[in-house]
Amino acid sequence: MGACLTRVLLDTSIVIAGAESVKLAPGQTAAISVITLGELRAGVRLAGNPATQAVRQARLAAIRDTFEPLPIDEAVAEHYGVVLATARSQKRTSKATDLLIIATAAATGRVLHTRDQSQARLARLAGVAVQP
Repeated sequence: MGACLTRVLLDTSIVIAGAESVKLAPGQTAAISVITLGELRAGVRLAGNPATQAVRQARLAAIRDTFEPLPIDEAVAEHYGVVLATARSQKRTSKATDLLIIATAAATGRVLHTRDQSQARLARLAGVAVQP
């Protein structure tokens, strides 16, 4: 019998923290959302100095070389509606980027891996598994 494969979606907080924060068990595969690329691009543009900008640009390039990002499509949009409704019913204010990443995990059947505890709580409320 083959090993169980678990698909993980890495949140931007994990990608920014670096390789040491990506703890994948045997049988796990990882992906990112296109939203993560957008957030990383914003970080490059908002860098306070050329050295920081160069480091952030190198990280963005490495992430692009490593991952084929998952797109925002109609399935993600459907799950986004569920996550948004969950957030609003709980009177939570959440960034649209966080909601879209949670929705991407839901739509693709992936476990969300995030360092953002608020995002993790909302994901769990919306029925998305979260990797600590």
